[in-house]
Amino acid sequence: MKSIIVGTAGHIDHGKTALVKALTGIDADRLEEEKRRGITIDLGFAHMDLPDADGEPLHLGFVDVPGHERFVRNMLAGVGGIDLVLLVIAADESIKPQTREHFDILQLLGVQRGITVLTKSDAVDAETLDVVRLEVEEFLRGTFLDKPKTIVAVSALRGAGLDELKRAMIAAAAEVQPRDSRALARLPIDRVFTMKGFGTVVTGTLLSGTIRREEEMEVFPSGRRVRVRGVQVHGHAAEAAIAGQRTALNLAGASTEDLSRGMTVAPPATFTTTRRVDVQLRLLASASRPLKHRSRVHFHSNTMETVAEIALHGTKQVAPGSAATARLKIPEGALLLPGDRFIIRQLSPVVTIGGGVVLDSAAIQRMPGLESFLQILADGNPESILRTRVARRGHAGISMSQLIAETGWNPDFIESRFDETFKDMRVLRIGEMFVHAPAMIGLQQLIVSTVAAFHKKNSLVGGITREALREQVKASPEVFTAALDLLVREKNIEAAGDLVRLPGHGVVMKDEEAESKKKIEDAFAAAGLRVPALHEVIAGLSVDKTRAQKIVTLLLRDKLLVKISDELVFHRSALEHLRRLVAAQKAKSSKMDVGKFKELTGVSRKYAIPLLEYLDREHVTKRVGDAREIL
Repeated sequence: MKSIIVGTAGHIDHGKTALVKALTGIDADRLEEEKRRGITIDLGFAHMDLPDADGEPLHLGFVDVPGHERFVRNMLAGVGGIDLVLLVIAADESIKPQTREHFDILQLLGVQRGITVLTKSDAVDAETLDVVRLEVEEFLRGTFLDKPKTIVAVSALRGAGLDELKRAMIAAAAEVQPRDSRALARLPIDRVFTMKGFGTVVTGTLLSGTIRREEEMEVFPSGRRVRVRGVQVHGHAAEAAIAGQRTALNLAGASTEDLSRGMTVAPPATFTTTRRVDVQLRLLASASRPLKHRSRVHFHSNTMETVAEIALHGTKQVAPGSAATARLKIPEGALLLPGDRFIIRQLSPVVTIGGGVVLDSAAIQRMPGLESFLQILADGNPESILRTRVARRGHAGISMSQLIAETGWNPDFIESRFDETFKDMRVLRIGEMFVHAPAMIGLQQLIVSTVAAFHKKNSLVGGITREALREQVKASPEVFTAALDLLVREKNIEAAGDLVRLPGHGVVMKDEEAESKKKIEDAFAAAGLRVPALHEVIAGLSVDKTRAQKIVTLLLRDKLLVKISDELVFHRSALEHLRRLVAAQKAKSSKMDVGKFKELTGVSRKYAIPLLEYLDREHVTKRVGDAREIL
């Protein structure tokens, strides 16, 4: 069954609620105050089924909005998810201020289909009705409702014109493209209440995707995890709700105090909230003054409402009737995605002045090439959008989960749009990361230049460690490894263990450094097992302490010197001689204590204990009580 959402719009007391009741039999005014005052204050809901042109069932869910200027904020919470609008104009009053404001809002929100309904047609004569029809045709000229055949005169009181209106609704509904039930689910909450025997219930129009009973979901922006205990669609229990349906969810894991209008129910760990969005906005021609850079406005999108600061891109103000791109900053995180429509209203007096569409909800501060990036997003080509989102991340790349959060698209859709891009190598896939091919080339060049700069600055070091290099070029482990491996294969870089260096590059020593290296090696070779303290040897060199330590590091790396404790360093030849002594001792006795070891080597306890611990680590000896067993 095809489901579409029908919204009402129009001035107060023009008969929107009466029309919905005449069509559906349901009174959408649910509040006692609404019934007492005879005006709609908050959103109301109703539904009906009709056979479409082919006799198939068509389900219409109605969102009835208040017409009073004081309740436009409530009206805005209801019109975000509609597929078809009934613009209601009373024949005895014609076009009024809220007719104009509501219609401005509909156009700013990108509503494409609707029917103009002249209500209270029984309250005027035929000549007056014709005049009103002409006025309305003129008002609608050049808009999405510029269709004289879809202006229907009705009387909710007498039922006149209702059948014609139903036929017009069926024809309009046939042109409505079904919302994507396979997309990621998003349900902006417009009502929260407790139902006896069930608990917490939220309602809204399911913008996209499917929500099933017993699924775990997340409430944005709070991040609270909830379980869907039950689902109702248009007042009837269901196993699942699909995109385009009025939906009620019975939630476990949250109370009415935890939830409010403006929050959104969506799959867990999928989206991220934002406080900055780049948008394309248009100021109404009827706006009383230009919109200036850094202006603060009331911001409405889907069911949420907040105050936003507008930072215009490339201009200081927007004239009435003009458009611009801008960055909107909101005080608290919200779930907004590209394609979401919004309305802005003046802070004071509170009137609608414009609106637009979200282009990017993952705005990057001081991003180069921002205007061209936003233009690609505005053009709407999925392949170009994905490529430019990957490209702006440079060699850092972007993961599939980040792309999902930035676009709202599901993984299958993203993968399918990348197919051609992978073939022509414009985007590379490295593990879970997508990287723009030119950025990968740039990273390789940066690695080579960084290694060269390291060699120039550190002539006594054989190369830079992998992790230090990765941190300097600021690349993720996956992307860095792929770039380095490619450079090694192409022989542009050498990797020896943990060190990375230019091909054929070795340690380059000046004369005084080479002399110091020889002095260090000779000092420890001559000392045998009774070695001097390292700092004493360094103090007697002609080079500074920093270079001396680097020379020691080279000797340790080449294993000419061996460090066996924080204080003691031995020449390789002395330790080899020690091993031969211990091996010869085994022929006499397989065990020895500290005293025997001191007698064997001629060293004091200062050296004996560290040397024995070294032999234990090298599996030459094994400690057994106070003695060592020679292995």
